Amino acid sequence: MRPSHPDPTRTGTGATPRSSRANGEAHRTACYTTSVEQSLHDKVGVVTGASRGIGKGIALELGAAGATVYVTGRTVAAGQNPLPGTVGETAAEIDALGGHGIAVACDHHDDDEVEALFARVQRDSGRLDVLVNNVFSAPTMAPWLGKPFWELPIEAWDEMIDIGARSHYVASRFAAPLLFATGGGVIVNVSSSGAVQYAHNVAYGVGKAALDKMTADMAHELESHQVAVVSIWPGLVRTELVTLGARETEDGRRVLGLPGEGEFDLADAESPRFAGRAVVALATDHQVMARTGRAFPVATLAADYGFTDVDGRSAGVQIRPETG
Repeated sequence: MRPSHPDPTRTGTGATPRSSRANGEAHRTACYTTSVEQSLHDKVGVVTGASRGIGKGIALELGAAGATVYVTGRTVAAGQNPLPGTVGETAAEIDALGGHGIAVACDHHDDDEVEALFARVQRDSGRLDVLVNNVFSAPTMAPWLGKPFWELPIEAWDEMIDIGARSHYVASRFAAPLLFATGGGVIVNVSSSGAVQYAHNVAYGVGKAALDKMTADMAHELESHQVAVVSIWPGLVRTELVTLGARETEDGRRVLGLPGEGEFDLADAESPRFAGRAVVALATDHQVMARTGRAFPVATLAADYGFTDVDGRSAGVQIRPETG
């Protein structure tokens, strides 16, 4: 095990300026089409793997709803990763939307660092209302898409299960006492329809199926504590990695080819913030325990709660629509 870092990076102001909070309020008024109460101004969330991608989109929406959001990731300086984004940049954007962003350098391979993260949340905030388990080694997985298991290195299994189901288990383990102290809350696991249908490769599907089983079993054990556990299934999401992997067609469209699954037009993809709006809807739903232990496509939650993506659409392209 690698040694932990005792002084994680912190980004964000101690008090959000009045103008930033006003901007956040304008964002909520203009972009949500939902009857669900959006105020999370006194709530605390943790989003793992939030330097970029879906994790960043979720963190921004929690911030736009007024929450204090701890965002984790390994990228703390620009240029450290081939893809754009750092935890500090995410935290700063949360502040600009009216929330309070706190960036924490954390390698989720290292249990000591994860434990230190939640010790810090306890020390600084004294509560936790929302845990979003999102961290995932998507760039590592990219070269393995569509390949049979006998052609993959053994490390493919380790990456999918370790920075995936195991890291989500560890984060939930350390988060649970904080959620109990708050009197309830929600754990959201970012999963995939690959949990129930073949997707990408064997290790990916097993990892997502394990995650959804963990959602069900943790929900069983947490029910008496009024902590809901829900898996969400985003569709095709226009992340930085997906955008990088897309190609331009002769007619000027950007499409992503997924081996064995076809080509998908990025113009129809979901934004990372669509999943974030699903998390906000769950976190503000006083009846969320009715959903505990189950998995929901983000598009289904949009229909149920009445929110839209940033462009006003209620659903993007679904890679495996028959599983919704």
